[in-house]
Amino acid sequence: MENRYTWRHKDLLDVVQLSLDDVEHLLNTAQQFYEINARPVKKVPTLKGRSVVLLFIEASTRTKTSFDMAGKRLSADTFALAKSGSSMQKGETLKDTALTLQAMNPDVIVIRHSSSGAAQFLAQRLNCAVVNAGDGWHAHPTQALLDAFTLRQRWENRFAGKKALILGDIAHSRVARSNVHLLAKLGVRVRLCAPRTLLPRGVEDWPAEVYTDIDAAVRDMDAVMCLRLQLERQQAGLLPSLAEYSARYCLTRRHMESAAPGALILHPGPMNRGLEIASDIADSPESVVLDQVSSGVAVRMAVLFLHATRNEA
Repeated sequence: MENRYTWRHKDLLDVVQLSLDDVEHLLNTAQQFYEINARPVKKVPTLKGRSVVLLFIEASTRTKTSFDMAGKRLSADTFALAKSGSSMQKGETLKDTALTLQAMNPDVIVIRHSSSGAAQFLAQRLNCAVVNAGDGWHAHPTQALLDAFTLRQRWENRFAGKKALILGDIAHSRVARSNVHLLAKLGVRVRLCAPRTLLPRGVEDWPAEVYTDIDAAVRDMDAVMCLRLQLERQQAGLLPSLAEYSARYCLTRRHMESAAPGALILHPGPMNRGLEIASDIADSPESVVLDQVSSGVAVRMAVLFLHATRNEA
């Protein structure tokens, strides 16, 4: 695949580093891979001879599998490494692990880590490309890009004037942070809705309207994204009970009746049905949850391609 656009980024750490032209080029590139993924034979030789290391210090199923499949469909050699199978379990630092991997001369290291800033820490020290697959509460750029790609498919590449609600555990969600910035950059009017205890400090400075009442927040929305309630990241006492949270913030058919006609429903997964989203909504024709999974492979193929070939003429 010929890359006529000059991709100027060594690393992908956060969507805020991308210009609107960058985003459009990346999504256009993903569109080409999306079409390849619809073929009977999905593998292309685009990155044959290149190597991609998947350094997943934090547990993952969807993101890790998606990156692994993306690399393999591009004919790259992918190597997956988790904390339980690395020297980090023996006390080795992230820096030394990464430097050891770099000595093997990979083209891209994809990292997921529980600490915010871990991807940037590596990017500043390594010569190869670093792709952030989620760092703490900070950022999850490829999730936001695949969500935007999913909406782009359904909205026929028209973002301006659209309205989207992100609902749930905003405070602990890197998905929310990345989506707010990317959707706003694309011209979408973004709303956030959560209990006050699950809204982050400084949220009033984000490019979004903030609500605590789901009925008011969902009104006239063109898309609603539910977030996983991240109990493993929360401090005790932020919620009275899961039953009360479900009663007040679980997205149901009743809520969607006040959204715009044909409003789309998204969830980055894994879903807690009956807690964040009702099953009939999750399985409805308006749900694009499985589309997000398909989009993820294409978007991550584009990300790996652009970063692995960035120095080519």
